[in-house]
Amino acid sequence: MKKAWVVAVDMGYGHQRPAFALRHIAFRGKVISANDYPGIPELDQTLWRETRRVYEFISKFKKVPVLGDLAFSLMDKVQEIKPFYPKERPLEPPGLQLRTIYGLIEKKQWGRHLMERLDEDPIPMICTFPVPGFMAEHWKYRGDIYLLVTDSDAARAWVPFFPKESKIQYLAPSELVAERLLQYGITKEKITLTGFPLPEEFTNKEGFSQTKEDLRRRLVRLDQKSKYRTKYADVVRAYLGSVPRYHDGAVVITFAVGGAGAQQALGKQIIQYLAPLIKEGKVKLCMVAATHKDAAIGFSKTAIENGLSEKEVEVVFCKTKDEYFKRFTEVLRKTDILWTKPSELCFYAALGIPLLLSPPIGSQEVQNQKWLTRLGSAIPQLKVEYAGEWIVDFLNQGLFAEAAMQGFVEMERNGAANIANVIESNGD
Repeated sequence: MKKAWVVAVDMGYGHQRPAFALRHIAFRGKVISANDYPGIPELDQTLWRETRRVYEFISKFKKVPVLGDLAFSLMDKVQEIKPFYPKERPLEPPGLQLRTIYGLIEKKQWGRHLMERLDEDPIPMICTFPVPGFMAEHWKYRGDIYLLVTDSDAARAWVPFFPKESKIQYLAPSELVAERLLQYGITKEKITLTGFPLPEEFTNKEGFSQTKEDLRRRLVRLDQKSKYRTKYADVVRAYLGSVPRYHDGAVVITFAVGGAGAQQALGKQIIQYLAPLIKEGKVKLCMVAATHKDAAIGFSKTAIENGLSEKEVEVVFCKTKDEYFKRFTEVLRKTDILWTKPSELCFYAALGIPLLLSPPIGSQEVQNQKWLTRLGSAIPQLKVEYAGEWIVDFLNQGLFAEAAMQGFVEMERNGAANIANVIESNGD
């Protein structure tokens, strides 16, 4: 298998998660973090650090009444995704964010050190964040440059200053991204619809067999009145074959915090308001604090305060992101419902896991939520204080079962293999 430089940034989980799924084609199995690699110049590290601090501060500051929403809306305006229609429109000019990025690349020689180092072996480069791709092109990287978009829609900031003259090639996770890139001026030959890269543990030959088996068991737990399986028996049989007749235990709801750790309050509310269902043995919770120790401590404390044991509320905390991504794969195997904001995790619905969506943060997540609901693979949460009621109703109505099958049937899950094929074929 041809190898590539896989380049991400340590800024939330959205750009590192897909890079982690591509580590099998990464040179020496290592993902390069553009903002934190051995030998990075101090100035480059400072520029990246300040960018990350602003992002994380505003994400957390959003909770502050009035001022938080104002600060976040100003930041979000910079990366706004405009309505898709009308399709035919004048090319959107570069915004403030893009002008700032190129200004830093030119005036501060941002990224030159990394690109000159990688150019010593100019194999294909796959970037899961646009800035390293722009750096590679600016500093005349000799190999092929690919940008993998990490949401279901793309902001103008994913596209360079002069799109028609750019050598950058795009890996689109959705048809919407592919069409949006055309609107921004990227030529059709430079866009390949690949899907989003999911961990190969779910999608390779052996892993996919287990993914289908997981969905068979999950479907029964999510459709306890058999409403969905009765109405759509032919669909279930066509994709899964026979499924068990009876469910085997409590429904496992996994709640995952984002990279900035800004949803801890919601996680604590979920534990509190689902406590009665948990004590009745109808639901179990898996609270994924990821790499946020404060979140893990808070979740454990809230569980104890509500009289819940570690078996009833499992808290997952990992010291490193690599450890977290591996652990998250294991968690998803036993997950029946994934409760998350509509981040890059929106693509995980392709595994037959229904998504329960907390409110989106930012215009990219708004677009992800719209995309998921159009596909029917996700359900926006209702008021969390009544979760013990509407979750039971949704289970009885088969709505989560329907969302699980919609994601499994309608969404592309072989993104990692498709991307590997693109890299392999373009080198011939």
